[in-house]
Amino acid sequence: MRKKKLIILGSTGSIGRSTLDVVRAHPDRFGIAALSAHTNESKLLDQAKEFSVSVTALSGKNPESDLVTYLGERGIISMIEETEADMVVNGIAGSRGLLPSVAALSSGKDLALANKETIIMAGELVTSLAGEKGRKIIPVDSEHSAIFHLLQKVQLSDVEEIILTASGGAFRDLSLDDLNHVTVEQALKHPTWNMGKKITIDSATMANKGLEIIEANKLFSFPVDRIKVIIHPQSYVHSLIRTIDGALYSQISYPDMRLPIQNALTYPETSPFPFGRFKLTGEILTFQAPDSKKYPLLDLAYRAATEGRAYPIAYNAANEVAVSAFLKGKIHFTGIAPVVERTLEYDWGNLLLSFEQVGELDIRAREIADHAIGEITGESICF
Repeated sequence: MRKKKLIILGSTGSIGRSTLDVVRAHPDRFGIAALSAHTNESKLLDQAKEFSVSVTALSGKNPESDLVTYLGERGIISMIEETEADMVVNGIAGSRGLLPSVAALSSGKDLALANKETIIMAGELVTSLAGEKGRKIIPVDSEHSAIFHLLQKVQLSDVEEIILTASGGAFRDLSLDDLNHVTVEQALKHPTWNMGKKITIDSATMANKGLEIIEANKLFSFPVDRIKVIIHPQSYVHSLIRTIDGALYSQISYPDMRLPIQNALTYPETSPFPFGRFKLTGEILTFQAPDSKKYPLLDLAYRAATEGRAYPIAYNAANEVAVSAFLKGKIHFTGIAPVVERTLEYDWGNLLLSFEQVGELDIRAREIADHAIGEITGESICF
């Protein structure tokens, strides 16, 4: 069997490290063609040495070693375009991941997608490009991976609801009053998953689930009013579908990103998973409805998804700006949602025609979100 050659973007982050675990477990199936990181040069070079990779990229700083072969955000694109590979694993966090996804598809490579912003910002354009190039987009997010694979067994026309599960984040048991006083350190302690800072904050606000609502709507062409969210603290059920006869189908496993990653890398085949099995005995599964007052970013996501056009771009950009401000101590945890809400008050009804336009609207939304933060903190700037 010929090895599938992979380009791994964000190889030093949580998705990248988990992907390399899968490659280690299946050395006969996968080879690494190229690796990229944002700033962790030493870890990148360690990985390159272990897997005998000669093509590397560093996007966020000037390298200290001449072993790094591509530099900067543009360097990531060039690496993807110029490196022979079968699949790109996009583990880049945030909106920076959009153009690498476009480059992967444009250069004829399948896309294992952990960067949900690709679909949120430019879903129609990206899926159209994949169809034009005859390439596959396979979701790596645990929730969308679960739905994707369930839909291989159930016809979409028979699905009544898609139900996305959420852990509820670090503050699911706190009152509304308590949320006004939480610290960055507290927010970064996720109860079940080990993730990067931004997505951990998104889990606490449930903006991640808001983004996943938008992503599911675009990725599966499924009506947003039939996409539901339920809190499942144990994080064993990685989403469900309800069919028109009322039956529920789910994917259940321990919270381990290596499973959805392996499923993406081996698709359409299924391979033995060497990292453990879920045991039904001794486990308790509980579910509860999310409190919209506690998680206002959920309702704002439904609004953005329903409005469509550029509203999802504005939602995503404003949330990224607000989370960054919270991590820097500029706003309170409860100040994140108001920034997003104020940004969505502008008209985002633009018809999306190009990736360049998506980028311009993203910049515009960030400027508006920055202005909203200034108003909230009393440091308003001219706009």
